[in-house]
Amino acid sequence: MDVADKNVDALALLRGADALLEGHFLLSSGLHSGSYVQCAQLLQYPDRAEAVGRALAARAPVCDVVVSPAMGGLFLGHEVARALGKRHVFTERENGAMVLRRGFALGPRARCLVVEDVFTTGKSTREVFDVLRAAGAVVAGAVSLVFRGAGDLGFGVPTESLVRLALDTWEPAACPLCKQGLPLVKPGSRKQPTGA
Repeated sequence: MDVADKNVDALALLRGADALLEGHFLLSSGLHSGSYVQCAQLLQYPDRAEAVGRALAARAPVCDVVVSPAMGGLFLGHEVARALGKRHVFTERENGAMVLRRGFALGPRARCLVVEDVFTTGKSTREVFDVLRAAGAVVAGAVSLVFRGAGDLGFGVPTESLVRLALDTWEPAACPLCKQGLPLVKPGSRKQPTGA
């Protein structure tokens, strides 16, 4: 792998794909935000998806298998796995819980790299960690295209993101956009529980 792969300008690619949205959004974490990163707008272009996948692979710790949560991390995880020459499996929700399905299995002590499109609170990433550890696997690290916050998510494993954006988020009761009466939009793939 070419070291130059680390230097892809992922933020420029996101902007060029109109993936940075402004408005009033309900995030999958349940938080509200005035900004949303719709990585699917970038990942719909195979050459751009390959470029960011290779850039993440260049930053990844040694692993045996790449794992990503459906839906958001699916395409990016596949590109990272391809760049690393590794197998890619994914977790998905079943009755609200993150699980491995479709006959996917992990060998004991398999070193897994978790690939996400966006880290916000890290909740879904931790759910994937739990699934992997319950299967006897080891979490080698986690990577994402975008980290929406500042500081450290406290994953306890090597963590990398290509783009860091300090985007404000609020609990629904404290959301200034709700107070302004702006309509709330849920742009992601995960359905929210009633009342969110």
